[in-house]
Amino acid sequence: MDSFTFTRSTTVDQAVQLAAKSLTAQQGAQVRFVAGGTTLVDLMKLNVERPREIVDINSLPLDRVEPSPAGGLILGALARNSDVAHNAAVIRDYPVLSQALLSGASPQLRNMATTAGNLLQRTRCVYFRDTAHACNKREPGTGCSAITGHNRMLAVLGTSKDCIATNPSDQNVALTALEATIQIQGPKNKRSIPIHDFYLVPGSTPHIENVLRPGEIITSVTLPPPVAGTNSTYLKLRDRAAYEFALASAAIVMKVSGGRIQHIRVALGGVGTKPWRSFEAEKVLEGHAPDRALFQRAAEAALKDARPQSENAFKVELSRRCIVRALTMSTKSA
Repeated sequence: MDSFTFTRSTTVDQAVQLAAKSLTAQQGAQVRFVAGGTTLVDLMKLNVERPREIVDINSLPLDRVEPSPAGGLILGALARNSDVAHNAAVIRDYPVLSQALLSGASPQLRNMATTAGNLLQRTRCVYFRDTAHACNKREPGTGCSAITGHNRMLAVLGTSKDCIATNPSDQNVALTALEATIQIQGPKNKRSIPIHDFYLVPGSTPHIENVLRPGEIITSVTLPPPVAGTNSTYLKLRDRAAYEFALASAAIVMKVSGGRIQHIRVALGGVGTKPWRSFEAEKVLEGHAPDRALFQRAAEAALKDARPQSENAFKVELSRRCIVRALTMSTKSA
């Protein structure tokens, strides 16, 4: 049995100071903040995560969903997924986020999981979660068992020779389409990171998944003011209708005015090593009259750089169809 220290913090500054204290002891990689624990506890049971210190942040005043001064919405880092999904302002102004959250996990898990915890959700790759197999994400330099192994659920976009693990989150696909910004506080300063810049593709360092530095904590997520006249859709394709991860998903935020697409954001899930913003699809769509032929060209552009593995080539066509269907749904609701 692994031993660890457990500390409760009551302020953000205190939580950061506790982490900073451990950093000076060269244990930065072994400090973990815990809130809902829906990912961390599972990984500790599997010996994938073996922290030396856990800082409980459930008492921090970061659980509110409230308007931002700029006219958008601020999601507290500890806001539970259920609370965000059922929030009246989210349903009215950012329905794609509510749809994405309600498509994930189960009601019990959504009642525990938090906004920040979901941002930091780890991959469900079976080799990452099984310490008997090589995994560069879990143990750098050991190899990627998935490339020649069971890879049906894994990524086709953003992969490398060292990692093909998929980002599993639904929330983060919607936040990417909404161009959310993540607020971070650390031992030295506070900073704000656009969500598109927060996640990193694996390259040769798949164990580095985002730009969060040791000792830093996510305090909130800010959504920009909603674009007037937009419609949005989150479409998730999966093996079963509930409690299942996406094989392919698409988050669409679209405004059609004067018969043409005036605003479009496209993000993909289930197929990327991070929540995948498709600038290629958006470029095809922007300024054109919406129709099925246009949507198909956009879907082709979105998947043009896909690199399927032995078991997941079907994801390329599935994702194309998902994009076309989600765009069609967004157009019909306009």
